[in-house]
Amino acid sequence: MTLLDASPTALGAMAAQLRATGEPTAQGGARHLRKGDLTKLALGAVGVVYGDIGTSPLYAVKECFAQPHGVAPTPDNIYGILSLILWSITVVVSVKYLLFVMRADNAGEGGVVALMSLIGSSERAATAHRRTLILVTLGLFGASLLSGEGVITPAISVLSAVEGLGVATTAFAPVVVPLTCGILVALFLIQRRGTAGLGLLFGPLTLCWFAAIAAAGLPEIVRHPAILGAANPLHALRFMRTHGRHGFLVLGSVVLCITGCEALYADMGHFGRRAIRLAWYACVFPALLINYFGQGALLLERPAAAANPFFSMVPAA
Repeated sequence: MTLLDASPTALGAMAAQLRATGEPTAQGGARHLRKGDLTKLALGAVGVVYGDIGTSPLYAVKECFAQPHGVAPTPDNIYGILSLILWSITVVVSVKYLLFVMRADNAGEGGVVALMSLIGSSERAATAHRRTLILVTLGLFGASLLSGEGVITPAISVLSAVEGLGVATTAFAPVVVPLTCGILVALFLIQRRGTAGLGLLFGPLTLCWFAAIAAAGLPEIVRHPAILGAANPLHALRFMRTHGRHGFLVLGSVVLCITGCEALYADMGHFGRRAIRLAWYACVFPALLINYFGQGALLLERPAAAANPFFSMVPAA
């Protein structure tokens, strides 16, 4: 049975069993995560956990070169920004979240609220009123940041995607904002189906998205393989040293490449660590890197494409 054949109830029960035992229980009483179950959960995680960070190539590189806060699309700047993007994704997602943050859980659940609930269960914390107050305040502050990000990011992601219509023709310019609002309303309306339902719906769709962005970036890398040299962190260090304070302003655009990565931790209870890690290393991480490096290779050849490098990679019909 594939993920498409599984019902939302079955997928939700599978994730619940994973939270309760750490691993689904197979026949015979042995606790181990079956390969088929892991694949289904990983596919669901692709759609629910990584949908946000998966749309970051739409705008991250563009904002780094956008005026007045961006830099000129010179070869040195292109290499420097790509290096910053690569190492930001690697350090924040692959190292910080997947190796360390996801180890801090509350009975398999992740997120600020799940960790805050541990405060009340700690006898030591309960007796230390001041310490408890500080921790709760920090938790509420973190939750407010997460709520703010949840409001802003969907609008940015959907608007950036719909703006791609303007690359092909200006006829859609008047309907970009109304169409974006309509899509957002529809997305929030279907969220009542729950995480399992969303995983069934968006898992295959998002998998196709990652395949598409990788396919768009790969030809550019083949034409300009020297762009892979941006993997050298010295390019990032040289960029920051050269631009000084302005480099930190550009870094504010670079961090757009990791927007939504907090979903790895917040949704850990729905899919489990192994499924989230499998989805990242087998699909999301390579697709993102291929697309980002493809955009960099395109800019080496056509600096004028910095106005919208993502859609400029797609050949005209």
